[in-house]
Amino acid sequence: MVPLRRFYRGLLPLFVALTVVLVPSAVRADPSVAEIEKQIGDAWEKLEPIVEQYNKVHSQLTKNQKKARDLEAKIMPLQLSVSVALSQVGDLASDYYIRGGATSSLNALLNAPTPQDFINKIMMLDQLARMQSDKVAVAAKAKAGFDGQKAALDKLIAEQKAQDTDLAARKAVIQKEMDRLQKLRQQAYGNTSTGGSLRIGACPASFSGGTATADRGYKAAKRACALIGKPYVWGATGPNSYDCSGLTQEAWQAAGENLTHYTGDQWGESTSVSTPIPGDLVFFYGDRHHVGIFVGTDASGRRLMVHAPHSGDHVRMAYIGNMPLSPGGAYRRPK
Repeated sequence: MVPLRRFYRGLLPLFVALTVVLVPSAVRADPSVAEIEKQIGDAWEKLEPIVEQYNKVHSQLTKNQKKARDLEAKIMPLQLSVSVALSQVGDLASDYYIRGGATSSLNALLNAPTPQDFINKIMMLDQLARMQSDKVAVAAKAKAGFDGQKAALDKLIAEQKAQDTDLAARKAVIQKEMDRLQKLRQQAYGNTSTGGSLRIGACPASFSGGTATADRGYKAAKRACALIGKPYVWGATGPNSYDCSGLTQEAWQAAGENLTHYTGDQWGESTSVSTPIPGDLVFFYGDRHHVGIFVGTDASGRRLMVHAPHSGDHVRMAYIGNMPLSPGGAYRRPK
C-alpha cells in the first residue's frame, strides 16, 4: 500500500499545473482554447497515474476480499471438526466418570479374582487412556489449525480496513481535481466534450486469419467499439462509464479473459507482440499509466485504437501516434 504522505506529495506537481490555469494572470490575455486544452492535457498526464494507482489499490483490496472469503470457506468445516473432536473427548470423560472414575477402576483392579484378570483390567484401562489421549490430540491439532487460519484472516481484515481508509482519502483528493479539470473543460468547450468525432475510422467488421487468437482479439475489439460514446469516469468499470483500464478490462471480458483493473497489472498479464492485431492492448508513457485497444488502421495506414481518454470526455477512437508509446513492448496480447 502506498503511504498517504507519498500519495499527496505526488499531487503537488498537479496542483501547480492546475493553479497556472485557475489563477488568471494580470499581465496576459485570457488563454485561447488551444492553450487551455494543452494545460488540461499536461495536468491530466500528472493526474492519470494517480487514478491508476487508485485502481491498483482497489484491485488489491478486491483480491484480499476474495482471499478472506476463501479462508472463511476453509474455516467453517475446520470449526466443525474441532467441535466434533471436543465433543468426543467430552463424551469419553463423561462416560468414564459417570461409571465411577478412577476410584471405581482401582477397586475393580484390587478385587480381581485372578492375576490374569488383574492384567487384563490394567490393559483395558491403558487402552482407554490411550484412546482419550488420541482424541484430545486430534482436537488440539484441529484447534491449532483453526487458530492459525483465523489469525491470518484477522490480519487480512485489518489490512483491508486500512486500505479502505486510504482509498477514501484518495477518492476525496482525486475527485476534487476531477472537478477542477471539468471546470477547465467547460471554459474551453462549454458543456460539451472536447469536440471531434468519436469515430475516425471503421471498427473491424470481422476477424481475419481464422485462428483462435484472432477470434479472441476480434471479440475484444468489437466490444471496445460498442462502448464508444460512454463517458469517462475515473475508477469506473462499466456498464455506463469507464476509465482507461476499466475499458480494456471490459473489452477482454467479452473474449473470456479476466484482466485486472489496473494498467500495471494488465501489462504483466499480457505479452509483447511485434505485429498487433485488432484487440491487442497498447500502452502509453514511461510509467504505462494509459492503455487502449488497437482496432486496426485507417485508409492511410495510420494505426487506430479505442480508449477512454480523460475526465470530461467519452470513450472514442483515436490515432495511436498522438501519445508516446510505452518502452519495452507497447503492443501486448493477454496471455
